[in-house]
Amino acid sequence: MPNSSPKTQAHTDMSNTEAGLGPVDQEIYRHLNFTLGHHHEEVNKEYLYRALAISVRDRLIAQWNDTQEKMDGTERKRVYYLSLEFLIGRSLTNAILNLDLEDSVRDALQSYGTTLEEAAEQEHDAGLGNGGLGRLAACFLDSCANLKLPVVGYGIRYEYGMFNQRIENGRQVEDPDHWLRGGNPWELARPEDSRRIHFYGNTEYGVDANGEPYGSWANSYDVLAVPYDMPIPGFRNGTVNTLRLWKSSATAEFNLEEFNAGGYSEAVAQKNLAEQISMVLYPNDSSENGKELRLKQQYFLVSASLQDVLHNWVAQYGKDFTNFGERNCFQLNDTHPACAVPELMRLLMDEYGLGWDKAWKITTSCMAYTNHTLLPEALERWSVSLYGRLLPRLMDIIREIDARFMKELAQKFPNQPELYGRMSLIDGGHDPHVRMAYLAIVGSFSVNGVAGLHTELLKSGLFADFYKLWPKKFNNKTNGVTQRRWLSHCNPGLRDLVTETIGSDWQTDLEKISDLAPYAEDASFRTRWQAVKRHNKSALIDYVAQRTGVHFGLDALFDVQVKRIHEYKRQLLNVLHVIHLYDRICQGDTADMVPRCVLIGGKAAPGYHIAKLIIKLINDVANVVNNEPKANELLKLVFLPNYRVSAMEVICPATELSEQISTAGKEASGTGNMKFMMNGALTIGALDGANIEIREQVGKENFFLFGQTAAEVAKTRQAYDPNAIIAGDADVERVLTLLEGGHFNPTEPGIFSVLTSGLRNPHDPWVTIADFRSFIDAQKAVNKAYTDQQDWNRMSILNTAASGWFSSDRTIQQYADEIWNVKPLN
Repeated sequence: MPNSSPKTQAHTDMSNTEAGLGPVDQEIYRHLNFTLGHHHEEVNKEYLYRALAISVRDRLIAQWNDTQEKMDGTERKRVYYLSLEFLIGRSLTNAILNLDLEDSVRDALQSYGTTLEEAAEQEHDAGLGNGGLGRLAACFLDSCANLKLPVVGYGIRYEYGMFNQRIENGRQVEDPDHWLRGGNPWELARPEDSRRIHFYGNTEYGVDANGEPYGSWANSYDVLAVPYDMPIPGFRNGTVNTLRLWKSSATAEFNLEEFNAGGYSEAVAQKNLAEQISMVLYPNDSSENGKELRLKQQYFLVSASLQDVLHNWVAQYGKDFTNFGERNCFQLNDTHPACAVPELMRLLMDEYGLGWDKAWKITTSCMAYTNHTLLPEALERWSVSLYGRLLPRLMDIIREIDARFMKELAQKFPNQPELYGRMSLIDGGHDPHVRMAYLAIVGSFSVNGVAGLHTELLKSGLFADFYKLWPKKFNNKTNGVTQRRWLSHCNPGLRDLVTETIGSDWQTDLEKISDLAPYAEDASFRTRWQAVKRHNKSALIDYVAQRTGVHFGLDALFDVQVKRIHEYKRQLLNVLHVIHLYDRICQGDTADMVPRCVLIGGKAAPGYHIAKLIIKLINDVANVVNNEPKANELLKLVFLPNYRVSAMEVICPATELSEQISTAGKEASGTGNMKFMMNGALTIGALDGANIEIREQVGKENFFLFGQTAAEVAKTRQAYDPNAIIAGDADVERVLTLLEGGHFNPTEPGIFSVLTSGLRNPHDPWVTIADFRSFIDAQKAVNKAYTDQQDWNRMSILNTAASGWFSSDRTIQQYADEIWNVKPLN
């Protein structure tokens, strides 16, 4: 690993000395013996990890305090990133990388007879997110710290993550992910900053001394939001930003009177009810209780965070909010925190006495909304009855926002009742719902998509009416990922080769990785590049074998699709292709077929029956394929259970073919596609999300394109006949015959009929069969390309060299310049 500059290292040493910290080995010993009280001769690895984590965290504290002082000691603008998810993964190795401590940590651990890798394995992945949305938020925080931007992340401290996934008889089984059971050495509790959160009750109205009407929330059931802060270090730049996570707690531990009277369970009921809010990431919202808890979580996050910011403002400036909108910006990560709009209005009016017009001007000048989906069903809607019962004061404010918005529309577009109905924040009907995305748009000064196509489809489709009204609000910010986690940290072999070849500046300026491109024509460099990939493939072979019992071949093409299991992401299309290859092998049609190992991983939402059935199909097909002697040397398929960030850190460096095969027009962006590209994988994909920009950056000759465009998909749906396609293509028909004939599920006949019926349905929204032949042909092109390893390695190098645009540093710089208008700390 490249060393820090003398200036940076000197500053770090001075900070550590000022903080009274000794060398890392001494600090580990001190914390083992005195902080943890673990003085045994045989050191337990869990204790060793914790002592190391605390030692590393201590080295962040001085920089953390210094960063906070810079933020507090200036009137510069600040940004608050509100997200229900932050999928940060493990913190230890990321902090060690950013502090440039790897060599000293390895030396210290060697004296205990262990390695950094073994110590890092003791850390649980932080259960703070579900998938791409949460991982993106984590990458964004990393980039904000790297760019020295005054940005604070706000989220929820979930006691349990989404779930641990295991497979029984091919089916997903969910186990609790109690990631905090051993504590979290990276967090610092800040109970002095606890905030009070209201639920239920009613609104009371009155008239103030000036004759102005006002409302207030009365008779509420309250809980406390207790903050826990985690450090987010920049890359060797002395900046450590904050991720503040809220834990729910009762306002009183328990009812002592009830307890003394013998009502033990009743005495702690309030405490248990309060703590449910931050207990589990994303409760199953298929039930009414689940919906209510999820809405509670959203409001809990928003209210605590806004109160926190307003409290700090008042402490510094008093109750003068004149410049509040100019010096603060709240970025809403999807619709989950959209209730920030009415909540900021409530706080400014009810708690600080501002009138509606002043409060609305402030609110609409500091809220910014990022949309992450093109699926209408994913745009959150809450029933008015639930919203009004749980958050009565906010419901009143939303009604008022909507009434004023309807009046504005009527003035600009008179006599268009259909338009008013389409754009209302509250849809009509016998069971009206609040449209949270519309609330976010109306209350924000900026609305951005996360890839070029995605933003255009928002403007022309999902939010077309709003774009017509406010075209200047809409903008694009193509997503990115941090190269420090997704190349430098997870792929040290490639990191060292790249740094040796072009220098280390790419770690903070990924555009410089384009300097690799000329080396794609260097045969000796291609050989070294391939050696790194083979080393990474060996690591993944061991990882897969330990978790599934299936042994991949080192010389095979590693074909990977890992992401949330969802119909639009089309894991089903991938399985259909595996069945096609299996069928060819069984027929003896194997001329020029390269060995292929297909890995699929991801979690299905507990209540998503079709997604869970797809997992079952993958495992049943794998069971047949992996036990077919004819296929032994040519084809393997595994479903890797419990996919998570730390698993991706092993998978990503070893992947050679990245499957990005969603139906065109459905994936907003994707970030896995960027991580794989950055590590030299070639992409097979449709023109969807950021795939379009990946293909533009790397060149169409280095990308395997298949399938219809979004416009073609829309046209196909008008007269889609999948059964005619199946009947007219012998390869496709043979695949469906195997599936429908129970070849892969002889002991459970008919179990996959829902999937096959969906494939044959003319109203299949994912038009999977329409793209199947094109996918088969593109995979044949992949097969042919892989036979020429020198050319494949050349394309691999060019993919990495073209990945500069997909750094989250670039994305965040665009947010800072074009939305937030915020400058770095000095």
